[in-house]
Amino acid sequence: MYSCQRRMKVCIPLPHAAVRVSLLVLAVQLVLLVCGGQASDNIKRCKLFSESPKEVNVLRLLEPLTNQNFSVEEKNGKESYRYQFQVCGDAGKTPGAGLVQIDQNGKETETVIGLYTVTQAIGGSDWVMLIYRNGSKYDGHCSQEMRKAIVMISCNRNVAAGTLRVVLEDRDKERDCFYLFELDSSVVCPALPSQLSAGSIILIIGFVLLSVYLIGGFLYQRLIVGAKGVEQFPNYYFWTHVGNLAADGCNFVCRTRGPEEQPPTYSGVSTEPEEEPECDDHLLPM
Repeated sequence: MYSCQRRMKVCIPLPHAAVRVSLLVLAVQLVLLVCGGQASDNIKRCKLFSESPKEVNVLRLLEPLTNQNFSVEEKNGKESYRYQFQVCGDAGKTPGAGLVQIDQNGKETETVIGLYTVTQAIGGSDWVMLIYRNGSKYDGHCSQEMRKAIVMISCNRNVAAGTLRVVLEDRDKERDCFYLFELDSSVVCPALPSQLSAGSIILIIGFVLLSVYLIGGFLYQRLIVGAKGVEQFPNYYFWTHVGNLAADGCNFVCRTRGPEEQPPTYSGVSTEPEEEPECDDHLLPM
């Protein structure tokens, strides 16, 4: 194809259809690559407390939960707090804060419970424990150590991302105080085992092979051989004679001896030739 401009009278070759398709495929691949890179960057914002391949793999399970803000309110007498949580993202106004506590009684002051820049990820068979450390220091509890948030993410196949729940705040001790939260999600659920039996798998494989044989044979007969009508069916002459071939095979296997003579229908009829009676007249004296 050529595109000719009247003024310049110059014919410019346009890209072939195959080239256009290739360019479209390349553009789609670039978009997928960019999207995949962005998703990976979301998880990379979490800085693991102790870098290890196992914790990195556990953290990758939570990638679908990134860029989501989980919030829950808790009232204890006159006190009212709202907790906000994000997976590897800023949950509040403080940069790097993955879980914050907002006091709703006064000026809505924000207290950092844990930073996602100091993260620990522990995984089990159907759960992930996400720990954010180095939060704001306690005023008069836990020897004024830094706060720590523990988010227990449990398997629930019915929800992609459930509701954040406050379990407890353990601060009545000298060391290792923490806030404990729960969250249900299907992203931490293990893969379901295959429910197909061996027979079902064999049937599926056989159906696939049969489909490939029919489609491939049809295309070969039509495009390469140039067959028309029913002759486009692969191995048409073989399948039209398969009944006769089966009958010949059965005849060869089952009939091991040659044909036998039928027994006589009447007892008076014999199949053996009758012998002529011997004549003893020549022995008599003349």
